[in-house]
Amino acid sequence: MSERKVLNKYYPPDFDPSKIPKLKLPKDRQYVVRLMAPFNMRCKTCGEYIYKGKKFNARKETVQNESYLGLPIFRFYIKCTRCLAEITFKTDPENTDYTMEHGATRNFQAEKLLEEEEKRVQKEREDEELNNPMKVLENRTKDSKLEMEVLENLQELKDLNQRQAHVDFEAMLRQHRLSEEERQRQEQEEDERETAALVEESRKRRLLEDSDSEEDTTPTQPQPALRPNPTAILDETPKAKRKAESWERSVGTLGSRPPLSGLVVKKTDLDPSVQRGRAPPLPGAMKNGQAAGPAPQTPGTSSLSQLGVYSDSEDSSGSN
Repeated sequence: MSERKVLNKYYPPDFDPSKIPKLKLPKDRQYVVRLMAPFNMRCKTCGEYIYKGKKFNARKETVQNESYLGLPIFRFYIKCTRCLAEITFKTDPENTDYTMEHGATRNFQAEKLLEEEEKRVQKEREDEELNNPMKVLENRTKDSKLEMEVLENLQELKDLNQRQAHVDFEAMLRQHRLSEEERQRQEQEEDERETAALVEESRKRRLLEDSDSEEDTTPTQPQPALRPNPTAILDETPKAKRKAESWERSVGTLGSRPPLSGLVVKKTDLDPSVQRGRAPPLPGAMKNGQAAGPAPQTPGTSSLSQLGVYSDSEDSSGSN
């Protein structure tokens, strides 16, 4: 059984490699490769920005009649992601970079332009020194002067560092801490004084407002009416009037019922029949020609009970 991954192949004895036909491919043959944009660019057709690192399926070909120190130069074809316009760029082995060729403009070339400017200045200086010995001496003098200035600046920095090395940072921090504590203590005392002043002022204002509100809200108490002395009337009115008023207070005012008021007479004006315990004849009965019999009266009945009997007889007569 043979190997699955064969490393050595069998060559027959009559094998002749010169008889193997060779493919004749064109030198400008293009290959499809997968690459990323080597720099930021902007499409000239639609203005779309294509950022560095964007992947494309590009076509690669070898540039004819161009090389750098025997190294071939390759050209790449890509398409814009928006308008599908063709963009081409090629390799630049001299500067280890890429060169934009067609279809877009390269953006953000500040670093590259700076490097190119430095290279140009250096090349011009070398050309001047090559043909002018005095220029060489002048450039050397400038360089030595610049070097001396750099050394002086460096020495100043060293001296400054040495002076700072002798500083007691612990003492500085301690002094700063003490000053900070003192400042905080003073601020706290000021705050306490202000708080106490505000509290005192608010207390005084509250007391003043309370006193004002009490003065405004305290009602003037009405003076109690002077009650007459109950016995004063005895001295002012005659004896007969005092008896009538006491009778009205005990029995009541009979002015609202005129028929009944005639039944009640004062004790001084009663006839002998009433004094003996008999009731006087009713006015209604006398008018109708009927003599009413005397009401039974128990001995010792008062005038108030007689008044109740008279009122009952009047109500009965009115209902009849």
